[in-house]
Formats: sequence, structure tokens, C-alpha cells
Amino acid sequence: MGKIKTYDIPGFLKYINVNGTDNDAIQVIRYDDHPNLLLKSPPVHLNFYLIAIKNNIEVQPPIDEMSSTYLFLDKPGNSMEWDLSCMFSGYGIFVNEALLKKSAKDYSFMGYNRHEALFLTLRESEILYDLFIKAFEEYKQKSFSQAVLVSYTALILSYTQTFYERQFQSRGKTYNKVVADFYEQLDAYFQASDSMAELPSVSYFAEKANLTANYFGDVIKHFTGHSPMDHIHQHVIQSAKTKLRQTKLTINEIAYSLGFEYPTYFTRFFREKTGISPKAFRNQ
Repeated sequence: MGKIKTYDIPGFLKYINVNGTDNDAIQVIRYDDHPNLLLKSPPVHLNFYLIAIKNNIEVQPPIDEMSSTYLFLDKPGNSMEWDLSCMFSGYGIFVNEALLKKSAKDYSFMGYNRHEALFLTLRESEILYDLFIKAFEEYKQKSFSQAVLVSYTALILSYTQTFYERQFQSRGKTYNKVVADFYEQLDAYFQASDSMAELPSVSYFAEKANLTANYFGDVIKHFTGHSPMDHIHQHVIQSAKTKLRQTKLTINEIAYSLGFEYPTYFTRFFREKTGISPKAFRNQ
């Protein structure tokens, strides 16, 4: 497999057959204006933020009272690939990392790295389409305001935060199963062996749910109030307490059995989570 190519904004637009400009700061396009869009591509990397609203796109069928419109977000470093059979409509905003980095850090969904689709209701679709259209109209001005375009983009992100929270609620049945499966898999992971090679990662459980790590993390925290890592740490502490109480393993042996590379890391971790050292806990 060859090296995956990384594109800046002008390079990417040229790659997908869009008549853009050489502006690598920000560009806004209306997909309907480009009938020869590239419909199939192997993985490519981006070095910019991409926020797109698309209609008639080939994703899973809408649920409940969803519209046929979806929002897609990608960040610098993301890998994208696609294979579409027909054209779609909508708008795309392409923003240099430096311009949006300050706003993007406030939203965990900007860390989703699998081109996740946000399902939009009819009302949400109307709100976002209006903002994208306004951004496009500003961009088409002879001397457009970059600050105005960044502000429109930031407002889109603000609405998106609210809409993702709605999506978690509206897909409660689906995501409740994700949470239940996570608890079951977490228990199984710690019960499978008396000794673990390493601590489980959030990515490990996210892959089992077929979600990106950040999206999975938001789902778990939304429905449980705690992050996946909080749950993992809780299991580590419970396992450590059980071994300290019920076995004659040394503290070093317990540390290695729980996947810690160095016993000192385990001792520090245990003290941070419980307020006392493993030795003090065992002697209670």
C-alpha cells in the first residue's frame, strides 16, 4: 500500500474536480455548481477543517423524523475515502487549521475521525442550510470578509453541539445498547485472565461498537455521566482492591498483572484514585 497523500485546501478542491482558488485560508463551495465531483477515492489525508452539509448522500436511511440531510465534519489529520454512485447537493466550508483551532477545541465532536454523519431533523437542516447559504453568499463577494466566514463557521459548530446532544437522545435505544455492551465487554476483559498484558484502551471498546473513540466517549459520558476511561479506571481499582485483599501477590506482581509497565505507576495511580497507597490499603 502506497503512502497516503495529504492535501491542503486548494489541492483537495482540485483533486475532487472543484474549480476553487489558491486561497489556503478558507473557501466555501456549493456542490451543485460542480457536476464533475470525484465520486470515488482511496484514502487521502486532510490538513484543514472540512464542514459540509449534504443532501441525497448515500448513508444509512434516516431514522424517526429525520430529514435526508446530513452534516459531516473532518479535522486536520483525518483520513477520508469514499465510493458514491451518484451526485449529491449541499455546501462545504474548508478552513485552515489556524483559523478554526481556537473554536474547534471547545467541541469534542471535532475530534471524530471517521467522517461521522450527524443526522438532522427538518428544523435542524433548515437552520444549518441557512447558515451555509449565508457563508457562501459572503464568500462570493468580490472582497469577502474572512472574519465573517469564520464567525459563520463557529456558529455552525455551536448549533452542531446542540444537535449532537439531540441525536444521542433520539437514538437512545441504539446507544443504550452501546452502553450495555461496553459494561459487558469491560467485565469480560477483566475476568478473562488473572494477568493482563496492558490496560484496555477506549479505542479497543470503540472499535467493538464500530464508532470512533471520541464519538464513543461522548455516547458513554452522555448516558452514564462518566467517560469510558473513568469506567476503565474504576474496574482497575476494583480489581486491584480484590487482589490486595484476597491474594498474597506482592504489590509489584499486582501492578504487572493489571497491565502496568512499572509498579511505581500503579502505586501512584492507586493513591490518586483512593487517597491511600496499595500497601496501606492491604494493611487496613
